Amino acid sequence: MRSRPTLILLASATLVLSGCAGPTASERSAQPAIVTVPGDHPTISDAVAAAAEGDTVLVASGAYRETVTIDTPGITLRGEDRNGVVIDGEVRRGSGVVVSAPRVTVANLTVRNATQNGVLVTGMRDDDGEAVGGHDGYSAPDPNGTPLLDGFLVDHVTASNNGLYGIYAFHSSNGAITDSFASGGADSGIYVGQCASCNIVVSGNVAERNAVGFEVANAGGDLVVTGNRFVGNRVGATITSDYQEAFVPQRGATLAGNVIAANAQHDTPEQADGGFGIGIGIAGGTENHLIANLITGHPVAGLVVTSAEDLGPIGNRTVGNAFDRNSADVVYAPTPRGAGSGNCWEGNTLAGTVPEGLQSTSPCSAPAEVAAGSIARVQAPAGIPFTDVVAPPPQPDLGPVDAAATPWRGEAAVPDVDLDAVAIPAPTLLAERSAISW
Repeated sequence: MRSRPTLILLASATLVLSGCAGPTASERSAQPAIVTVPGDHPTISDAVAAAAEGDTVLVASGAYRETVTIDTPGITLRGEDRNGVVIDGEVRRGSGVVVSAPRVTVANLTVRNATQNGVLVTGMRDDDGEAVGGHDGYSAPDPNGTPLLDGFLVDHVTASNNGLYGIYAFHSSNGAITDSFASGGADSGIYVGQCASCNIVVSGNVAERNAVGFEVANAGGDLVVTGNRFVGNRVGATITSDYQEAFVPQRGATLAGNVIAANAQHDTPEQADGGFGIGIGIAGGTENHLIANLITGHPVAGLVVTSAEDLGPIGNRTVGNAFDRNSADVVYAPTPRGAGSGNCWEGNTLAGTVPEGLQSTSPCSAPAEVAAGSIARVQAPAGIPFTDVVAPPPQPDLGPVDAAATPWRGEAAVPDVDLDAVAIPAPTLLAERSAISW
């Protein structure tokens, strides 16, 4: 993983005009415009269809019952009021917003009640050229004819009560998911899937009351997840290799400086594999780094490292994390079919591991072969429908808009993270945005 010097806090940038002379007529026609809803167009979809590259679609407060599909590069979709602009799937439409063009920003709005995804960012297309996300459950998609979508930003978005994922970045790169809130996801609140050399930062988000708070599948390579709050889900975060997606095995994600706590919440949708009471699960993942996270309050385990089918966990490093009040802090339990190797633990605050003494048996200065332990099982409580998960609390707003936003610039816009400077966060990180106390 390349070094990143500083974490840049994201907000929608504005175009500042200066000088005494006004623009010429030709310059005015080429300048980015603000297209308003419902002022210029009655629906968001109509406004997006009319927008040109560089334009901002600015949406007034109201409920919008539509799926918004964005296939024009470099536009910004922004709500005037994050809590007041609601794209509502009514449990009838598959997704709230589908982004299939590069350098698009989705910001300052709420998406809810989609049967699949709140916001889907995807570079994958089917034989008819239509955007698709994820897999059909039977065969891995072929990414060779479809390059990764190049550049995206999802910022200050509230995604609640969606049937699969709240915010879903799939087959995409050079992007960021920032300062957003995801709850009531029947699969996961935030998901990053199927990208090698992703160059994606996930920061400042809250995920709660989901089956899984945050999920990685077959994604890595400058994928940095930092400064988030994954609290009160069934499982806090998972890192998985999955034969049903391309780029197997998963490789090279970093979780650093996150609060991952009390992930044993009853009023949540059931997790597909029955998971409950786990902070972080690594299943068949390789070369992942867990650094300076606070992992606390889990009745099964703070961290479980295991296999995915015949894919073993390989080369995962757990360094400098604070584990507290977990039934077991770390469980290392690869299966015989998917043997693990090269996994190590160093500088963590640990009260107990399975098997015992992982930190002394396999430190990162000298990783060693370790015998497998076993995962304790608890009876997961019955889940509730995603539609019944409690509504999220009001979330911080981006504020007024006075000019068209500067389009997301792709790789050059991805924030830099100095991993050496990341410290274990306080338990109160982002607590003011959460409805769960622990």
